[in-house]
Amino acid sequence: MISIAGRAIGPGRPPFVIAELSGNHNGDLGRALAIVDAVAAAGAHALKLQTYRPDTITVDADGPAFRIGDGHGLWAGQNLYRLYEQAHTPWEWHEPIFTRAAERGLIAFSAPFDPTAIDLLESLGAPAYKIASSEIVDLPLIRLAARTGKPLILSTGMATVGEIHAAVEAATEAGCTQLAVLACTAAYPASPADSNLRALPLLQGVTGGVVGLSDHTPGIGAALAAVALGACLIEKHVTLARDDGGVDAAFSLEPAELAMLVTESERAWQSLGQARLGPTEGEREGLRFRRSLYVVADVRAGDPVTERNVRSIRPAGGLHPDAMPAVTGRRFTRDATVGTPLTWDLV
Repeated sequence: MISIAGRAIGPGRPPFVIAELSGNHNGDLGRALAIVDAVAAAGAHALKLQTYRPDTITVDADGPAFRIGDGHGLWAGQNLYRLYEQAHTPWEWHEPIFTRAAERGLIAFSAPFDPTAIDLLESLGAPAYKIASSEIVDLPLIRLAARTGKPLILSTGMATVGEIHAAVEAATEAGCTQLAVLACTAAYPASPADSNLRALPLLQGVTGGVVGLSDHTPGIGAALAAVALGACLIEKHVTLARDDGGVDAAFSLEPAELAMLVTESERAWQSLGQARLGPTEGEREGLRFRRSLYVVADVRAGDPVTERNVRSIRPAGGLHPDAMPAVTGRRFTRDATVGTPLTWDLV
């Protein structure tokens, strides 16, 4: 169990739904604040940003190493610096976004990408830190975030078991006592077939942390499946409308879809229940309406039991339906009217 801004997160609690703003503000602070409002109205629990500048995450170079491959489904051929220039959230926007989130009852935090980002977020009182998948190998950054004493969320897209172990070890050795680890497919968008959600229990066993899912697949199906496999946190990118475009729009949820995720992920969690078989309290009334043997035609003492005067019907109260062969041909011990449950003392 971990706690972020006073909210407990773990197996005994409903899923913690994180809405990722990322670059869906499309370079407009007003749009960013409108997304905050929409996220709050949808019932999500947290808003997450990404805190970097183009020159803190890469350099303004244009060799092949600095361009996304031509086969990429969303950002093919784009220059890294230009892409991050378009997608980043200006640092001066962080305070108004955090303020709006607090006003709307949202927990606001971010993924820092370098030490200066952590400095900014500390000045804003960020209650937790997320380490993005590509940064899981940046152990100095992980240690720096862990030393703040805040809960730490590690995303594990592309990571091997060895890299995950090294990141968890770096965090714990630097003082992290509240750790969440997110399964992730670091493709944009990601195919559900690549999600491998059956690895969630394995991830929990390997790390010992609270587990969740950072999901880039379309829709909410993968997220709901993850809840069934133990995910306690669900992170999805959110936009006002996919048709508005933007760097992340194609794999982002719209507000109505986010609201559905919040509702259905809690229902999925509630439905897990316990590993037990047998009637539940809510089924008690239904037990009264199971089938049993009843008198279905008026009979007199001495009449034989036949399929015309005794049948298996609802409700319960009579003999088990499987007793019919044993009572057929016996005689009634007394008169009985339609609707009388057949019991052994009646034959």
